[in-house]
Amino acid sequence: MTDTAETIDYSKTLYLPQTDFPMRAGLPEKEPVLVQRWQEMDLYRKLREASAGRPKYVLHDGPPYANGNIHIGHALNKILKDVINRSFQMRGRDANYVPGWDCHGLPIEWKIEEQYRAKGKNKDEVPVNEFRKECRDFAAHWIGVQGAEFQRLGVIGDFKNPYTTMAFHAEARIAGELLKFAMSGQLYRGSKPVMWSVGGGAPPAAP
Repeated sequence: MTDTAETIDYSKTLYLPQTDFPMRAGLPEKEPVLVQRWQEMDLYRKLREASAGRPKYVLHDGPPYANGNIHIGHALNKILKDVINRSFQMRGRDANYVPGWDCHGLPIEWKIEEQYRAKGKNKDEVPVNEFRKECRDFAAHWIGVQGAEFQRLGVIGDFKNPYTTMAFHAEARIAGELLKFAMSGQLYRGSKPVMWSVGGGAPPAAP
């Protein structure tokens, strides 16, 4: 019996387009290269120059606290907003995204107090100006870290000139607006329950 079976290369029976894209995306290696390329070409600035004079689209982004590495919630938030900004930019608008950070309040002060406790230090014995400076330095550090992490996600924005609540001109504006409330009689002291735990956990269950 003669074996007349023929080996068929079925790939030649398919009509497929030709492309230079690799078969494997290799995103863990590819993404840092793309981000570096965008930064080297100053893509954000090029977009601003190309869209000069266009109608503006401004996304008012609620700022994250500058008190630690980003997590999946940050990623979801920033990526979705970046998609929105890019879509408006490609539709002929000037979608200028300015990232920002909240640098005040308990989330940052608590981190400094944790450091004090680890060193056996009493916060009440630390001069208030020294405590505030440590909070500002702590926030400044995490602004740099989070900014780099957001850009690693591919987010395009004015990361060289972000807005921060601890910028002195921002603090002056906040104080000025608060004064307007005080002078118009709208500022008052009241009381209400606040259902949270300073330790980051849920409030204790009722007995």
